[in-house]
This record gives sequence, structure tokens and C-alpha cells, in this order.
Amino acid sequence: MPETITIDGPLTWREIATVAGGARLAMSDAARKRVVDARRIVDALVERGIRGYGINTGVGALCDVVISRENQQALSRNIVLSHACGVGEPLANVEARAVMAAQIANFAHGYSGVRIEIVEALLALLNANIIPLIPSRGSVGYLTHAAAIGLVLIGHGSAMHGTERLSGAEALDRIGLEPLRLEAKEGLSLVNGTPCATGQAALALARMERLLDWADAAAAMTYENLGSQANAFAEGPLALRRSRGLQTVGKRLRDWLAQSPMLAETAGTRTQDPLSLRAVPHVHGAARDTFDHVAEVVNRELSSVTDNPAVSGTPEEPEVHSQAHAVGAALGLAMDGLAIAAAEIAAISERRIDRLVNPLVSGLPAFLAGDSGVASGYMIAQYTAAALVAENRRLAAPASLDGGITSALQEDILTHATPAALKTLSILDNLERILAIELLAAAQAYDLQPRSGTKAKRTASLYGRIRETISTYADDRPMNEDFDRIRNLMQGATL
Repeated sequence: MPETITIDGPLTWREIATVAGGARLAMSDAARKRVVDARRIVDALVERGIRGYGINTGVGALCDVVISRENQQALSRNIVLSHACGVGEPLANVEARAVMAAQIANFAHGYSGVRIEIVEALLALLNANIIPLIPSRGSVGYLTHAAAIGLVLIGHGSAMHGTERLSGAEALDRIGLEPLRLEAKEGLSLVNGTPCATGQAALALARMERLLDWADAAAAMTYENLGSQANAFAEGPLALRRSRGLQTVGKRLRDWLAQSPMLAETAGTRTQDPLSLRAVPHVHGAARDTFDHVAEVVNRELSSVTDNPAVSGTPEEPEVHSQAHAVGAALGLAMDGLAIAAAEIAAISERRIDRLVNPLVSGLPAFLAGDSGVASGYMIAQYTAAALVAENRRLAAPASLDGGITSALQEDILTHATPAALKTLSILDNLERILAIELLAAAQAYDLQPRSGTKAKRTASLYGRIRETISTYADDRPMNEDFDRIRNLMQGATL
């Protein structure tokens, strides 16, 4: 049986990523009570005619248009339909599950005011892995992505069940439900808040955490192959620089390279190594420090209410608050930072690849080709890495500064948290490919070593795992097939 994550208090980014990966999601009795109580407050607001944005008013620039009680259900339905204008390829299953998990967690705080039936339908779809098709593009924040989920709840839109595409009505039928009739506020709540950005941010953190470990491993293999100086990672001198991430990377590199005969053989042959080797703790460590900060921001976001308006009080004394909690400025800034950190890790990896393939600095056969001239070896693999680094540089431009004006000046500052998270995922995909190339190039370099080639225990073990799957390259097959094989290894193996 899949693992079950239960919402009681706030979820963490790790829990969102776990649900995105296939775990079931449930709600505690306390969380269910919070949802039910918040709905009673909305019902009281409606009954008393207390003005509330998107409850009994229009939305956006129409916020001062009062909606009669008999039209409030139509308002909710129309909000979902009109906001479902996303375009482009749909989010992958794991990405869409992350959005749904974060959305349910946001409702479970008990300040949104949707009925428990809405949350139960979302949970049932998620746990049955019947996942709405969410177009990936066309939103400056979150509206179009979330509306695609809301569509399915009212019997419109599409969902995927494995490889089978279902209409919204068919998706609901699979879980024993009829299309839902939305009540006051529910349409706005279904398209509102930062769950889309938060869900993608949780995935980005999970992927970044894994790739940071692989980046250290790849750097260690390259470092050993290039005859570098092991004392660059000595604990005492590294401790002079105040950075938890730097100390973590330094320790990991010492573990990877412990008692390396190859490094012992080249000890003292250089005064210092080039920065792409010597500064691995500093660059990789800075990225880890950024990761820690972003993780804190995302967890803080998950513990926050990001619906607008939020409701509070009691049915006897209901309150509605039109704040800007749906604005994801903190997430946008954080994800821009994580994107740059990932791009930096990719950039230093490509520089190490270049040193491996360049005979002027490596002391190895040119381009790691056994028959230089007839064979090109890893010559063009380095081109591929350089191209991906250049793409990362373009993607790393800050999305949070893109700005824009929407809704007739009512929404006149945009922070682009969801685009920031999505482009971070693209950079991480490129990072994974670049690290895959470095790992393969380092394994090839071991095969061509003119020295003894006796590796450290841990690098020898990783080399063996690579060679169990991918043989030495001899211009005898398309190289991109090897890239796919090593990525599969990276995604399924632990270090």
C-alpha cells in the first residue's frame, strides 16, 4: 500500500513532494472540522448580506459590483469557467498532484470556507490518481492552473487516469460523484491562492536536494581524475569560511576521496588547483545554503493561509478579510534564488567537463577518445553541456521582476511565483543532464588513466555502478542514449 500523509497541522514541502510522487493524502478529524466551521462562517456572511470579495461581489476590477444572492452560485461557476484559459502542454502527473496536494492543504487551514464536499472530491480524485489536465502556460500567478482543477469538479475539463483521458464528468463518475454545484465563494477559492507555485516549489526542492548530492559525487570523480590536491578540502582551513553548506560539501568530498591512491600519487604537484575544482565546497556549499533558505520559505508558505478573502470569527460574528495573501512574492523571490543556484551548479559542472576533455589540462587522451582523430569521444558531449548552461542562463533571469498589469489596474503588480517555480524545474532538468555528462566523462577518464588508476573506495564503487549499466564509450553508439541511462541511474539510486 502507498504511504499515507495525513493533514492535521501544516504540511511540509517534503510531504507535498511525497504525495506528488504517489502517496495518499488524508485529513484528520481536526482538519475536517476546520473546513466545516469555515463554511458555516461563509453561510452566515451570505445570510446576513455582509459584503465579501468574490462571495457576493464580482472579482478583479469588478470587485465593487454587488451580486444578488440568487446569482452567487452562477458567479462561482462562471469564475471557474472564465478563468480556465491556460494554454500549452499539460503539467506532468507528479506536478499536477503537487498542486492538488497544496490546494487541499490550504483549504484545511480552515479560512477559505469551501464545503467539505469540495475537499473530499479533491482527495478522492488525488487518491484514485485521476488527475486533472492542467495547461502549463498562460498564468501570471495561479488562476488558470487552479481553474483547470475546478473544471473537473463541475464536470468540465479533462483528467488522466493512467494513460486514459476522461472528461470531467467521467472522472467524477469513477469516484462515484456527480458534477458539483458550487456555492458562494467556492469558485473563487478554487482558483485562488499560491498552491500551484507552492506545489511546484516542493518538487523543485526535492529534485534539487537529490542533484546536490550527485553534484558532489561527480565533482569528486572529476577531481580524482585530474590529479588535484586533496588538502583543498581539509576540515580546518575550510572552517575559516562561515557557511554550513560549505562545511557539508567539504565533509562529503573528504568522504568521497578518503585515502585515494590516485590523489596520493599527485600530492604536491601543484600549488593550487583551478577554481572549478578548488572552489567546489564554496560553490556547491552556497547552493546548499540557498536551498536551506528556500525550504524555510516554502514551509512557511505551506503553514500560511493564501486565500483571498479569508474568513474568520464565528457564524454568530462572521468576519471576512480582503487582504493580499494570494500574492506569492516570497515564493517568487525564493524560486528565482533556487533557479540561480541550480544554474550555478550546472555551470561549474560544465567547466569540470571541459577540463576532463581538454588534453592541454587533463593529461588524458583528447576528448577522452581512445583513438583520437578517428573517434570524437566526448568532444560534442561538452558542447551539449555548454548549450544547456547557456539555456539555464536565459531561464535564470528573475521571473519575480517581470511585472505586468492586469484586471484594469486592479491587479497592477505581479510577482510571477508560478512561472518562477516552473522555470526552476526546467533548469533542474538541464542540471540533471549536465551532471549525467560529467559522471559519464569521469567514468571514461578512469578508463584512460595513464597512472595507476586506483580509486578511492567510494568513487570506485560509483564507477562500478555506472559501468554495470553503461560500458566505456568508443564512438560505437549514439551518446544521448548513454545520457538517458545514467539519468535513470541517478533517479533510482541513492548515494
